[in-house]
Amino acid sequence: MNKMFLLPLSLSLMMACTSQKKENGQKAQSTTMAADSVMSKATFADTTLTYPGSKVTFHVSLDGKTLKIQPSGLTVRNEPVTHDITGYTVTKAEIGDLNNDSYPEVFISLTSDGSGSYGQLIGYSVNNGKSMSQVALPDLKDTPELSKGYMGHDEMAIVESTFCRRFPIYKDGDTNGQPTGGTRQIQYKLIDGEACRILKVDKVTEF
Repeated sequence: MNKMFLLPLSLSLMMACTSQKKENGQKAQSTTMAADSVMSKATFADTTLTYPGSKVTFHVSLDGKTLKIQPSGLTVRNEPVTHDITGYTVTKAEIGDLNNDSYPEVFISLTSDGSGSYGQLIGYSVNNGKSMSQVALPDLKDTPELSKGYMGHDEMAIVESTFCRRFPIYKDGDTNGQPTGGTRQIQYKLIDGEACRILKVDKVTEF
């Protein structure tokens, strides 16, 4: 069993990823995160996800604190992967095609147990229909301007071909339940890295 290789993120609910208006006055495009193909924290159960038009499926299941992802339809390797998620609770499972290569990604969102509800992500991307490999996401702590005021309570979702994450911003003196700094929203694109595919920051907004 693999020890959980976690990627920062969390909850479901509703989130918007809105692009900025172009300088030529063209109306800004927006994408809205809807709670479809999503399992909430209270109702998550074993589920099978299939992306429209793809023969690849992922069966996501829980056995106590062991998360299992079983792919099928890959032409070379269909071995399951498992993760020890002790200290975390699965909040939802989603499927999408973030790099527009006609092969899906599967993202499992988790939240830490306790009042902080810090988000985490386990994600896999299909390699040309043959196998799957884990997706990497840089830690927020590596980018001070993104982590400033962060104290958990994330929301996240696949929105069309992007990955969106948002969380409340805490100012000095704020209590856990009463952030006063607004909301930071981060939009990511999936790109090829040297060792694996990574989620790279594409756009950041605050409101």
